Amino acid sequence: MPAMQQRLDTGLPFMKMHGLGNDFVIVDARAQATPISAALAKGIGHRQFGVGFDQLAVIENGAADVHLVFYNADGSTSAACGNATRCIARFLMEESGKTDLTLTTERGTLYAKDAGNGLTSVNMGQPQLDWQDIPLAEEMDTLELPIEGAPSATGMGNPHCTFFVDDAEAIHLAEFGSRYEHHPLYPERTNVQVAQVIGPDHIRMRVWERGVGITLASGSSSCATAVAAARRGLTGRKVQIELDGGTIWIDWRDDGVWMTGPTCHVFSGTLTPEFLRSLG
Repeated sequence: MPAMQQRLDTGLPFMKMHGLGNDFVIVDARAQATPISAALAKGIGHRQFGVGFDQLAVIENGAADVHLVFYNADGSTSAACGNATRCIARFLMEESGKTDLTLTTERGTLYAKDAGNGLTSVNMGQPQLDWQDIPLAEEMDTLELPIEGAPSATGMGNPHCTFFVDDAEAIHLAEFGSRYEHHPLYPERTNVQVAQVIGPDHIRMRVWERGVGITLASGSSSCATAVAAARRGLTGRKVQIELDGGTIWIDWRDDGVWMTGPTCHVFSGTLTPEFLRSLG
């Protein structure tokens, strides 16, 4: 029986997890392949008619411990999702008893480890700093873009645009983020951050994610902001970032950008056949 037809008969199990309020629906497809269409991802992501999430992540079998695939709430795909990776790593470590894991994504191979005290660390790899890798529409200095506010561009497997501001709370993020997500310099759209430097190792940051909107936290955005702040000489390479949903720690090392923070498995459930059929 085709995988999706069986799901239409039996339902689709899932987990709801979050990292600092950045929330996810996780589908474990290791035992049974589960094709996810854009319509299905968008339907599950609806906060009134579905479950609701910032990203949907699918756990698949792979050459490493697992392979991860990510979807945004609008049904589009993303190569990276740091907080979802941390959530899944915590789940897999508790399942297997391991304290370190190797995961593959479209972004590349990522490494995760138990950081103690309930915290989980993931190495998100080296940042992409060249304009064509982020990508931008044309060649330019990525440290200060020719956009009002001179934001920095950084790639973390997905594109980022970081504005350094005097007061992150004063920014009307819904208007600001939606405006710059679709800036013509970013052909694949961009995540937008407004960051206020509090000290040499401390940042306050708010996030607008492409294909999602305002989120309480974002792992890849936190990594991108830490990299941009260090490149501009505003902080060191190891910082604490205060997000709307809590605190995350970023350490840009020689082997990549490590992010460390808490995770939570909120509940497990099953999407009913009735719901799955309603999405066509």
